[in-house]
Amino acid sequence: MPSDAVPPDRVPERLRYHPLRVRRIVEETPEARSLVFEVPSGLAGAFAYEAGQFVTIRVARQGRTHLRSYSMSSAPEVDGELRVTVKRVPGGLVSNWLNDAVGEGDVLDVARPGGSFVLDRGGHDIVAFAAGSGITPVFSILKTALATTGRRVRLLYANRAREAAIFGDELDALAGRHPDRLAVEHHEDLARGFVDRGTVARHAAGAGDAAFYICGPDGFMDVAEAGLRDLGVGQDRIRIERFTPAEQPATGPADGIEVTVKLGGKTATVAHRHNATLLQTARSAGLRAPSSCEAGTCATCMARVVQGRAVMRNNEALTPDEVDEGWVLTCQAVPASPVVEVVYE
Repeated sequence: MPSDAVPPDRVPERLRYHPLRVRRIVEETPEARSLVFEVPSGLAGAFAYEAGQFVTIRVARQGRTHLRSYSMSSAPEVDGELRVTVKRVPGGLVSNWLNDAVGEGDVLDVARPGGSFVLDRGGHDIVAFAAGSGITPVFSILKTALATTGRRVRLLYANRAREAAIFGDELDALAGRHPDRLAVEHHEDLARGFVDRGTVARHAAGAGDAAFYICGPDGFMDVAEAGLRDLGVGQDRIRIERFTPAEQPATGPADGIEVTVKLGGKTATVAHRHNATLLQTARSAGLRAPSSCEAGTCATCMARVVQGRAVMRNNEALTPDEVDEGWVLTCQAVPASPVVEVVYE
């Protein structure tokens, strides 16, 4: 182990990867497939999850290690399995490999589940907006809501065409089994144009004090959120899951702060640029720092601050005890002292 590495017994469980065998593959559409993992009994506790959460998968491709987070499309109370669904992405190194090359019986390195985009514990009805692969966590959440509560669910699901809808048939069948509690509207962009604020307002009409869930491409989510704001829906009732990093403030000139980053036996000390996160700083120093969601929810970018202090803009992954031990989400952490030293796993 490199002298500057975090000792294995100090590495939080969530940063440890476990080899899981792919038990079954389900071809959902020509552009998406589901991987069902076999979880050994000894890891059942570590891989227990809530509807809407995700796991991070580690793969080696083209001489580098890549980390990607994928939401479970299974619901623990309903399906009794751990299943993730992966959609092809143009130029996507990992997503396309998972669709093209991985087969039943293959073993992948998987970290324990995480994420805060989960079914709330209130009794209010649910209104959901999903587009494309954004249906994955929403599907898990609505299955759980229907199976474990008496809440009514309303879903607007947008795709370019009906045949591109992942779980389209399953959603329709579920609505058929719960006609009084689940309403699914398929929005076809090619026929109706993209979802706009008017579409959002119509779908949310009469929702009262419902809880709102949004997941999909950034533009879609922005429109859905803006449409709900137009209706006077408070932020405390809106839950959003982003598959791509939220835009960060632009970095500025050096601010007199010195940052030292230790990663994989390498050490780099650089002048900090104003507003840059520790992750951005590590990358500017030429280090291949790990990351995935870059929104403060997956913990892939965790590292320990061993000198100085850093504060996080957003933290939806670390426990208070982990923060007290010096762990930070480097995608959200910015220096708060003249000298900062951070050590990755």
